[in-house]
Amino acid sequence: MAHAYTPGLMVTPWTRHRVRRILPIPGEVKKSVGDTVAATDVVAETFMPGNVIPINVANLLSMPPGDIPDCMLKKVGDPVEVDDPLAETPGIFGFFKAVCRSQASGTIETISPVTGQVIVRGTPLPVQVTAYLSGEVVEVIPNEGVLIETDTAFVQGIFGIGGETNGPIVLACDSPDQELTPDKITQEMAGAVVIGGGRMTGEAVKRAIQVGCAAVVSGGLDDADLREILGYDLGVAITGSETIGVTLVVTEGFGEIAMADRTFQLLSDRQGLEASVNGTTQIRAGVMRPEIVIPDNSGEHVQETHGNRPIGLLEAGTSIRVIRDPYFGAIGTVVDLPSEPQELDSGSLARVLSVENAAGERFVVPRANVELIEG
Repeated sequence: MAHAYTPGLMVTPWTRHRVRRILPIPGEVKKSVGDTVAATDVVAETFMPGNVIPINVANLLSMPPGDIPDCMLKKVGDPVEVDDPLAETPGIFGFFKAVCRSQASGTIETISPVTGQVIVRGTPLPVQVTAYLSGEVVEVIPNEGVLIETDTAFVQGIFGIGGETNGPIVLACDSPDQELTPDKITQEMAGAVVIGGGRMTGEAVKRAIQVGCAAVVSGGLDDADLREILGYDLGVAITGSETIGVTLVVTEGFGEIAMADRTFQLLSDRQGLEASVNGTTQIRAGVMRPEIVIPDNSGEHVQETHGNRPIGLLEAGTSIRVIRDPYFGAIGTVVDLPSEPQELDSGSLARVLSVENAAGERFVVPRANVELIEG
């Protein structure tokens, strides 16, 4: 039979991970090839042009626009501060002069004899790109940024909100199905990546924000809680720009869902290690998954190997997660992939596979209803 392929999430105790850290506009790269960097190190820096502030000098001095250049006390390129004199009228016999003062700090960019306006460009805004991941700089892209590479444990989630953050891993739940409630979030977890089990409650998220946790990772999240946390319904746009005070990563899905045993064990085994977390998610074309990346340079890792099996290949022995009812959230191993379409309960025909869960129970689901757990 022909090979079957399906998308999947990466959950692996070891991989060689590489990240690109690029400036939005050209600037200065501060690291060189071979440098070792920490997650919070600045690897590149630039300055965005400041805001444009128009000042209608002609209107403020009650003068024709064409007379403004002759009344200016500053010229193009001069720096100004708030309340610095910009222009002054000749007055009457040298008396009764009117003065126009700057309403902003910056640099004079233009003086227009047509509109009588002076454009002040605000102070340049610094933009810094951090390493995000502890590792080694393996390539420098001149004036743009760097590529950083390191050995890591790597976990992708289903959904996340909030941008990049990092902190030590702290376990809040004792088992992958234990609900993450606010009483499990303590003051000692400030700045930490908190690992839950099953559903994280809305109150637990609020408590994590209050404490100052860097991130919260758990199996499930109720959509009503998410709406309350954000204050609005989340559409299909890219997440990651939210500023709620903490980054959230859901590893399994929405609702009362336990974290996969494999994921929970991987994270709990690395308690105390520094982790980098990014909640950015895009679920339409150009899929982006939230991630937890845990650098490990101990040299004691064991690489999981699948021989030469292509990424995304669905075959007997593959670990999968069911992503639709009636077995939504179930984790298991592919036992068989019948070549002929089979009739479903709905009466329709579909290509299916047989799955065996950890308890030894077997069930049949459409191939379109599963995703791989890559590793």
